[in-house]
Amino acid sequence: MGHHVIKMPDIGEGIAEVEVIAWKVEVGGPVAEDQVVAEVMTDKAMVEIPSPVAGTVVSLGGKPGEMMAVGSELIRLEVEGAGNLKPGLGIGESGLEEAAPDPAKPAEPKTEAPKVEAPKPGPAKAESAKAPAVSNHQSPITNHRGAVTNGVLSTGEATLASPAVRRRAWDLGIELRYVPATGPGGRILHADLDAYAAAGGKAQPVGAGAGGSSYVRRTGEEQVPIMGLRRKIAQKMQQSWSNIPHITYVEEIDVTEVEALRAKLNERWGKTRGKLTLLPLLARAVVLAARDFPQMNARFDDEANIVTRYEGVQLGIATQSAVGLSVPVIAHAESLDLWQTAAEIARLATAVREGKATRDELSGSTITISSLGPVGGVVSTPIINHPEVAIVGVNRIIERPMFREGQVVARKLMNLSSSFDHRIVDGMDAAEFVQAIRRRIETPALLFVE
Repeated sequence: MGHHVIKMPDIGEGIAEVEVIAWKVEVGGPVAEDQVVAEVMTDKAMVEIPSPVAGTVVSLGGKPGEMMAVGSELIRLEVEGAGNLKPGLGIGESGLEEAAPDPAKPAEPKTEAPKVEAPKPGPAKAESAKAPAVSNHQSPITNHRGAVTNGVLSTGEATLASPAVRRRAWDLGIELRYVPATGPGGRILHADLDAYAAAGGKAQPVGAGAGGSSYVRRTGEEQVPIMGLRRKIAQKMQQSWSNIPHITYVEEIDVTEVEALRAKLNERWGKTRGKLTLLPLLARAVVLAARDFPQMNARFDDEANIVTRYEGVQLGIATQSAVGLSVPVIAHAESLDLWQTAAEIARLATAVREGKATRDELSGSTITISSLGPVGGVVSTPIINHPEVAIVGVNRIIERPMFREGQVVARKLMNLSSSFDHRIVDGMDAAEFVQAIRRRIETPALLFVE
């Protein structure tokens, strides 16, 4: 038997380190060839790391939420044959193979190994007969099948689940701390969600009485680690807000005519081409306005002090998912008609929400639209998607009375709250760009004659 070390691969684009999001295997457990052993997060997307060989897990390189350098040891397996470790490696106190000490160098001081936060199932090693210490934030219990389950966790306790399980729980309206876990180390699996939903389980607030009173005193706290996509969002927003002097311009737009056109288009072609929302029409207006204002469809390298303007519009569409906000990109939006744009928006949104969007689909945007749909509020201050220089924010549609030709009529109104990089875009240009969008939305025929 030998040991095979899988190193953190070089994922490209100059990425020096990645974040461990979830382990798909456990120490002592088997691994099949091509089996996914870990999920990691780069600056762009989630990446699954497969094992090139079959074996048994000896050690894992880090905990979820930790950053690991490219080329560092991700996972070590015990395999048939010699493995891939270089000759001259001995067996250290941990039971793992490590480099033999150089007699010419003094021995480095040893540091105390960190405590394990939760017990790991699997065959016990002779070197580690003692039970691992359990963190105060987790209280795993063993069910009748011998698997670890979290029972019902208090508010402050942590749940173990993959991003996909968390997204599905969010969609189902299930609070994970109430779901009995049967996975290794107290991890909640998809099957656990199915069983909980099938049993009709409903989350009850801790301390609530039989009637579920809203007046129960609550003192619980919850500490949520910022990791994965949420960490990347936080870093991106901090970078954008710290580096870019924002100017936000808000304009009210009458969308009555374009909404009437949208209804007629859906009535005529909705069954064969798919239903249109307002977003594809707005995307078309942004694409056309960018022709008149090429400084908006640009990216600014603030280290090299170079602005790159683009003829093609790589249109970012800010998309919310259960794990956070992503910006998938409609490639060459200028070349797509309304239904092609709508189909691409739907495809990318599904990919993001299912965690299947690729790095290419999440990078390279030159201008972004941000919309929260019916909950978009009256006014917002969208943060620019660095290194872009403009973002168009869409607020909700409200029907209000307006004067038109001396008559009070009901009209559908919507605000565009758009932000610009004031280093690159002057206030007058920002206003005129938004007005160019407004003209095309309020006179929708202009969307088709340019």
